[in-house]
Amino acid sequence: MTTDQNPTAEEVDDLPEQMQVRHEKRAAILANGQDAYPVRVPVTTTIPAVRDKYAHLVAEQESGDIVGIAGRVMFMRNTGKLCFAQLQAGTGETIQAMLSFDRIGEEQLDAWKGLVDIGDVVAVVGEVISSKRGELSVMTDSWHMAAKALRPLPNPHKPLSEETRVRQRYADLIMRDTARTVARLRPATMSSLRASFAKRDYIEVETPMLQTMHGGAAARPFVTASNAFDMQLFLRIAPELFLKRCVVGGIERVFEINRNFRNEGADSSHSPEFAMLEYYQAYADYNDMATLTRELIQEAALAVHGTLNYELVDGGTRDLSGEWDQISVYPSVSKAIGKEITPETPIEELRKLCADAGITHDPKAIHGKLVEELLEHYVVEHLKNPTFVMDYPVDTSPLVREHRIHKGTAEKWDLYIDGYEAGTGYSELVDPVIQRERLMEQSSLKAGGDAEAMQLDEDFLRALEYGMPPTGGVGMGIDRLLMTLTGLNIRETILFPLVKPE
Repeated sequence: MTTDQNPTAEEVDDLPEQMQVRHEKRAAILANGQDAYPVRVPVTTTIPAVRDKYAHLVAEQESGDIVGIAGRVMFMRNTGKLCFAQLQAGTGETIQAMLSFDRIGEEQLDAWKGLVDIGDVVAVVGEVISSKRGELSVMTDSWHMAAKALRPLPNPHKPLSEETRVRQRYADLIMRDTARTVARLRPATMSSLRASFAKRDYIEVETPMLQTMHGGAAARPFVTASNAFDMQLFLRIAPELFLKRCVVGGIERVFEINRNFRNEGADSSHSPEFAMLEYYQAYADYNDMATLTRELIQEAALAVHGTLNYELVDGGTRDLSGEWDQISVYPSVSKAIGKEITPETPIEELRKLCADAGITHDPKAIHGKLVEELLEHYVVEHLKNPTFVMDYPVDTSPLVREHRIHKGTAEKWDLYIDGYEAGTGYSELVDPVIQRERLMEQSSLKAGGDAEAMQLDEDFLRALEYGMPPTGGVGMGIDRLLMTLTGLNIRETILFPLVKPE
């Protein structure tokens, strides 16, 4: 495209036929001294507001009220001296615009017929009426181009592929009710969560996304750098260590909703960039946090669906009512394999069990990693109803308190819904001496080549040395929560997920 305001004739000729026609119509609008993209159009209300206010009108009834509305043209029928158009609001609600020769005159009617295409955003001014067929309409006195669409809309009779929906979410939002619903469901869910925390006296905070040291989770970070400070930085993988600093400082009920970044794979339930909710409560343990997590999710479901037993996008249903199941890692793996597995099971035996099951694993994998591999293989995929999987191996849980009864396990749970992990909860490790030992072990693993191992964070340890009260904590992915509420995969719940350039 040239740097001039208008494309050259040669550039237009290179476009597909439908786009050529639309470029020519844009040029015609400009030639008539009008603007194809005006700074303002005479809008006085919205399509949803008109539909709500005038829903009582019966066939052929006139309101006597003049309104100015705008919407995207989704359907047109030009029949002589009377033209019809279906205008769609961003919410997906529509209203009919009627343009008659008697009302707007020959010049405006001809301009409409000659310049307006499906996909254009137009504004119409006129009286709100109900048509002969009882369809709520605006009998137009004047119309204005709000934005000329140079690219035709996707075929409404041919569903967009998932790849197209993700890459062109703007088109997806125009064409599909589900996309619009999910886009609005997210803020409704966030509002519900914030209201739930507010009534429980939690304080919302913001912690750094650029960190000098990554920690709070086992994940590979994205690495960046600061020119001003002349130092390497990391996009955060979790806010955990900063939120725990808040608890040390006396913010005893604290939460954060923000972005995490993990330099890992992407699939139907993972995204390198994702929204995360973490919350911590002093004088609570992992059992308390499991109860709170269930209540938060149930309250969110009620807020967006009005029920705990709701229909999913694919036509299935999900029931989040009542108490949720709890199982323990070692007993559930033992039951699935048909052989008792404990924290004392030799690592050679675990490696053989993995090999027998066809599970590929790092030869240097520690005991807990192998147990978790067996759990994933034999148990997790069968957890369709909400289930708390309790008491993970302590050697894979460096920030978690060891179980008060069952040695070798940690007071940690993962919440599984429909086979995917929806959240993780801990009784937090608050002993600075043991925490130092755990992080030093992590440093050794990192030095041995484990890119997901945590670093030794001296400032975090210094904070713990001031004294952190007994605390329970939870991390829950917002995108995973949206999966729970919709039944969609993670790329559908994120408005603009990361994709490779075309």
